[in-house]
Amino acid sequence: MSEPHGKAPQIDPVTGYGTTGHDWNGIHELNTPFPKIVIWALVLTFVYSLIAWVLLPAWPVGRDYTRGILGLDQHEMALERLQKLETGRTEWLSRFKTEYFAALQADAALMARAMPAAERLFLDNCAACHGNDATGGPGFPALNDHSWLWGGDPDVIAETLHVGINAPNDDTRWAQMPAFDWLERSEMTALAEYVSALPQGTADANAPAATLFADNCSACHGETGAGGLANGAPSLTDGAVIYGQDPDTVMQTLRHGRQGVMPAWADRLSEAEINLLAIYVADLSGNKTEPGE
Repeated sequence: MSEPHGKAPQIDPVTGYGTTGHDWNGIHELNTPFPKIVIWALVLTFVYSLIAWVLLPAWPVGRDYTRGILGLDQHEMALERLQKLETGRTEWLSRFKTEYFAALQADAALMARAMPAAERLFLDNCAACHGNDATGGPGFPALNDHSWLWGGDPDVIAETLHVGINAPNDDTRWAQMPAFDWLERSEMTALAEYVSALPQGTADANAPAATLFADNCSACHGETGAGGLANGAPSLTDGAVIYGQDPDTVMQTLRHGRQGVMPAWADRLSEAEINLLAIYVADLSGNKTEPGE
């Protein structure tokens, strides 16, 4: 309900404002003035919009738009800045076209400038499989340890990046774990338990499973299972196994085999980018080429 027509509005004793005359069960609506700061904000916003419409690209006109008096074009500005960045990047990146990795790694100033770009290359092209921190994951080897499928020197890594692994490249590296389903189930079970115990160092070297390992696995993985034969067979003794090394997973590997794929990067990355990335990956595990190697 509201106050009677013609009756002077009441004054709120707390705020000192008059009321509008509206009363909702004893609650009176205050007749507060509209904040001037809001009015000025609206005015300034309107004035700014008028100025912006005149000076800047603003109104769509069919397939085009008004350029404004300043003639600014963000597309051209972005291209110009990109070209400047690319020019500056080319100056130091061109040095990585060489394969003298030791000399490149020894240049501290060059490495300080190049490694942030190398990290970006890794995150853009490698992290999806190997992880942001290069710790690997199911089906993808870790790159931050000392166990390598073919070798961790920059020149070897660069070659792997060039040709890929099991990739559609004429010179690709080939690696395949065959299925051992022709073994008796009891033999596979014993072998799976033996292999799963290798990382903990608890595998019994005198058990019959050790003989099974020597007869069927050591040719690729080494007599102790440490790998390092540069044939694509991973180490079975460290914690960074590719597919998992619990008995059930090893049993699956023995029954069905494994064959991973890494694409060849020669068609995507330049020679300099591949060499830069090879140095970055090698540094993840502390592999550094010494002068003269």
